[in-house]
Amino acid sequence: MTSQPPSPASPAASGRVVVAMSGGVDSSVAAWHLVREGRDVVGLFMRNGVSVEEAESAKKSCCSSVDARDARMVAAHLGIAFQAVDLGGEFSEVIRYFISEYQRGRTPNPCAVCNRDLKFDALLRFATELGATSVATGHYARMRRTPDGRPIVLRGVDRTKDQSYQLFSVAEENLARTELPLGEWTKPQVRELADRAGLRTASKPDSQEICFVPSNDYRNLLREHDAALHPGKLVDTAGRVLGDHPGTEWFTIGQRRGLGVAAGVPLFVVDLVPSTGTVVLGGREECESSWIELEELNLIGFDVPRGGAFRAACQVRYHHEPVPALVEVDGSRAHVTFDQPVHAVAPGQGGALYALEADGDWGAGERLLGGGWIGARDTGTVSAAPRPSPE
Repeated sequence: MTSQPPSPASPAASGRVVVAMSGGVDSSVAAWHLVREGRDVVGLFMRNGVSVEEAESAKKSCCSSVDARDARMVAAHLGIAFQAVDLGGEFSEVIRYFISEYQRGRTPNPCAVCNRDLKFDALLRFATELGATSVATGHYARMRRTPDGRPIVLRGVDRTKDQSYQLFSVAEENLARTELPLGEWTKPQVRELADRAGLRTASKPDSQEICFVPSNDYRNLLREHDAALHPGKLVDTAGRVLGDHPGTEWFTIGQRRGLGVAAGVPLFVVDLVPSTGTVVLGGREECESSWIELEELNLIGFDVPRGGAFRAACQVRYHHEPVPALVEVDGSRAHVTFDQPVHAVAPGQGGALYALEADGDWGAGERLLGGGWIGARDTGTVSAAPRPSPE
C-alpha cells in the first residue's frame, strides 16, 4: 500500500459546500475528503435528460440513472445530504451548441461549456439556495489565492489527468467560490483512497466520452437530431477535386483517418467551409498555424499588463503541449502569435493561456491565466477553400 497522499489546500475552510457528484470515483473522493475535514457537505447530482442504456453507462458515460444511483449510495455511505437536480433544459442548450458548432465548420468543446454554464454557474445558484458558500468538484486542478484574495488556478499534480485546461472559460467570480480537493493527488492515489474508504466507485472505470454522446460517435447525435448537413467536395490546397463527401460536419481540423481519399502521402483536414460544402485536405505542414485569434477572452486572477501585450504558453486542445507565444489583447479579443507553428488548430476549441514563469510554490507553465475561444487562425498556404465575401 502506498503512503498517505498530501492533503490538498482549500481556498475555503468552513461553511457548507455542495459537491457535484457524478457517480464516479473522483467526485466520490472529493466528497469523502471534505467530510473527513469536518465540512457540512451536500451531494448534488446533475441529471442531463439523456437516456443511456445501462450497459453503455456502466462503461462509458456519466449523468445516467446508474451514475445517479452510485452517487446517491456514496452519499448515504458518507452520511451526507443528497439531491438530484434536473438540468435537462440546460443540457439541451449545450447539445444545441454542440451541433451548431459542427454545422459552422468548428470543433465544439462541450466540457468547457458545461463547466462555464453548469458546474460553475447553474450549480452555484443551487448551492446558494441551499445556503452553501462554495461548490466542489472532482477536477484534477488546484486552487490558490492572490494576496488580495483573487482565485488562482494551477495544473493538477497528476499531469496525465490535469483538467485545468477545461476551466479557461469559467468566470473568476465563480472560481472564487470553487474548491478542487483532488488537485494535489494522482489518480492512483485517489483510487487507493476510495478503496480504503469503502466507496463503491473505487474501481469504476473512468468516463472517457461526452456525457450526451455515450456511443463516442458524435455523428450519431447529428443523425438523431436530424441536423442539416453541408455535402460537397474534397479538394486539395491547389483546388483539385479529390472526391465527394456527405457533409462538412463529418470532419474536424487535423483529421487524418476516414477521409475517403487514397493518396501516396498522409493527408489532413486543413480547412472546412460549410457555406460551399468544401473540405480542404493537405499535408502536415499545410495543417499548421502560426497565429490564432481568441474570442470572449476570460482572465482568471490576472490583469493584462499596460500596453496590452504579454508572453504566455498557449494550449489549443485538451491533450496538447502548450507553445510559448506573444499575446496581444484588444478588449475581449486577443491575437496570439506562436513561437513555432502549431498543428491542427481547430476553431471552436479553447485557447488556454498559462504563465511562462515560475512564481511562489508553482513552476513555469503551472498557472492558468485564462483563455478564449479560437476563432480566426493562420491557414498558411491554404487557398483552395472559397469563402463568402465579408458583409
